[in-house]
Amino acid sequence: MHSLLINADDFGLTPGINRAILELHQAGALTSATLMAAAPACAEAVAMAQAHPSLGVGCHVVLVDGEPVAPPETIATLLDPTSARPAFHSTLGGFLRALLLGRIDPMHIEREAAAQIARLRALGIQPTHIDTHKHTHMFARVLRPVLRAAQNHAVHAIRNPFEPAWSVQATPHAPLARRVEVHLLRTLRTQFLRTVRASGLRTTQGSLGVLATGTLDATTLRSLLANLPAGTWELVCHPAYVDDALRATRTRLLASRQVEFEALLAVLALNAHPHAIPATERIHFGHLP
Repeated sequence: MHSLLINADDFGLTPGINRAILELHQAGALTSATLMAAAPACAEAVAMAQAHPSLGVGCHVVLVDGEPVAPPETIATLLDPTSARPAFHSTLGGFLRALLLGRIDPMHIEREAAAQIARLRALGIQPTHIDTHKHTHMFARVLRPVLRAAQNHAVHAIRNPFEPAWSVQATPHAPLARRVEVHLLRTLRTQFLRTVRASGLRTTQGSLGVLATGTLDATTLRSLLANLPAGTWELVCHPAYVDDALRATRTRLLASRQVEFEALLAVLALNAHPHAIPATERIHFGHLP
């Protein structure tokens, strides 16, 4: 049996992202989204989610390139000391340097992740799962405190951010440097799965589309679906309508977000292509056994 979770990240970041996610879900081309608790358009995203309960909504924990939900003085080691206001490191590289040098207190990661989950729950959203902005939870020093936050707030599933070898081979347009990066990071997969299993949280067999971030078009999407093996997989995507709010962010994904939106609609919309991926159950994280 094939089971596919089709999840859009960055729900709540901009109105254009929210609109794209809602339209894709209504078309049957999206089953899940992960919501950013401190994002500017979070309130609009919450209203959309509450009006469409069939959309699974997780917590997209932000520990880099964002602002904290917890009081800054309680998570001080997560903050960029060069920033004029309380803010996380603006780049993944800066965050990882601080993490690997032991400058980040794991308790501060747990406290911030818990605060973001708690904010969503206070807004009426019980997250179906948890994942992290830029997949920081693939690193053990982030994973363990994030798992503790999830356990303490009744979140029962987490993204497996590692892309399988078959999916890498089925992604035709990704640059070489990105391929090498995904290959090297896969060395963390065994320890990740062991830690998640010990925590009791559920997860999938892997994520598709991580390598294709920035290049996920209709051709790549069809290639991934054509090679989909039996099991439970997550398709990670970043669709959006490009608006002024998105242009004002530091995201490297701009024009590609519109391409992803159009690809998902063309390939996965149920009303247009009901048999695009035959014998595949479309689920969200709340459906994981």
